[in-house]
Amino acid sequence: MGIFDRLSTLLRSNINDLISRAENPEKMLNQLIVDMKGQLAKAKQQVAAAIADEKKLESDAQAEKKAAEDWERRAMLAVQENRDDLAKQALLRYNEHLAAAQQLHETWLRHRAETEALKLSLRQLNDKIEEAKRKKNILVARAKRAEAQERIQNTMAGLSDKSAFESFERMAEKIEAQERKAIASAELQQEFSGDRLAREFEALEYKGTADQQLLELKAKMGLLGTGGTTKQLPRGAGDVEDAEVVEEGGTTKE
Repeated sequence: MGIFDRLSTLLRSNINDLISRAENPEKMLNQLIVDMKGQLAKAKQQVAAAIADEKKLESDAQAEKKAAEDWERRAMLAVQENRDDLAKQALLRYNEHLAAAQQLHETWLRHRAETEALKLSLRQLNDKIEEAKRKKNILVARAKRAEAQERIQNTMAGLSDKSAFESFERMAEKIEAQERKAIASAELQQEFSGDRLAREFEALEYKGTADQQLLELKAKMGLLGTGGTTKQLPRGAGDVEDAEVVEEGGTTKE
């Protein structure tokens, strides 16, 4: 498993654990970013170690190549000195170092390609973390909005409970029933207490007073003639002077 495969697995594990026990979305998102940064720092260390290995391979390949060149010069020197035996031994060493240099160079090329891929993955991971930091505020706002909506829905669900309203209606009916009983008791108390005959005469006196008030009102409106006769109101747009005068006996006077 590669560096970033292990990092991805660890991040998913941490995220799932945080989500499963999350109570505060903002705290959870902050913690996720902190964890991501921590894992990024570890990944940087591992990539830096891989780069260091690549540099060492390159250096070792260059060292083997230089050693091969040195033994080649020694073989040339031995040939110049007519020491073919030394020249052969020098060429053997030259071949050994040249083969090692070639192997190290090929290994270095492969390792360099892997290191470049690791650096690219590291940049992508860093970009994702920066993107997560930018999105955090949006996600926090959305989480708060969802929480507010949930509270509103719970409140509305509580208001839709009919039991409270039914209790209110029953109390209103009870109060109205008490008011009706009180009115009935007052009527009975008035009906069966005091001088009933006196109350009947009071009613007649009040009626007479009402008749007197009616005559006064007609006089005020100019509807009473001489002798207590009553004028009729005009039926059309004619003048009041053309109205018929109704006698008390029922006959009309023009």
